[in-house]
Amino acid sequence: MAEAGITRQQLIDKLNEDLSREYQAIIAYTVYSQVLKGAAYMNIADELKVHAGQELQHALTIAGHIDYLGGMPTVTPKPVKQSDDAKTMLRADLDNENTTVREYRQRLRECESLGEYAIAEDIREILRAEQEHQVDLATALGEDVPDVSAMRGNTAQKKR
Repeated sequence: MAEAGITRQQLIDKLNEDLSREYQAIIAYTVYSQVLKGAAYMNIADELKVHAGQELQHALTIAGHIDYLGGMPTVTPKPVKQSDDAKTMLRADLDNENTTVREYRQRLRECESLGEYAIAEDIREILRAEQEHQVDLATALGEDVPDVSAMRGNTAQKKR
């Protein structure tokens, strides 16, 4: 397995990428929750406010683990897609969550290969929340939850 050869520094670097994705999610959920318009989107807009707070907690957790490992937490978010279209915003969020779930699954294996079981446990908890976010977003889009284990950049999903 490739992850068996991961170094502590590589784990720090990958956790910093995860942290950048958490910042991206905080920004996107904060903005999207405020600008989604229409009765059809009010429930998901309220849910996005909750997601923003959860993503902040994830960022704090990941930053703490980066510091524990001897690294410096990044301050740079991944780019946030801007749009006036509700479906485009929700699609961007779902695509980002799909990537996040895939990456955290990989991070679990990497943490365990280094014997960093406490970090792995926290990532498991974060992963549970990220998968719930996927469900919320897919539902709002009228789609099934994507199977990200087989997905590599393809976000086309069947409609419910």
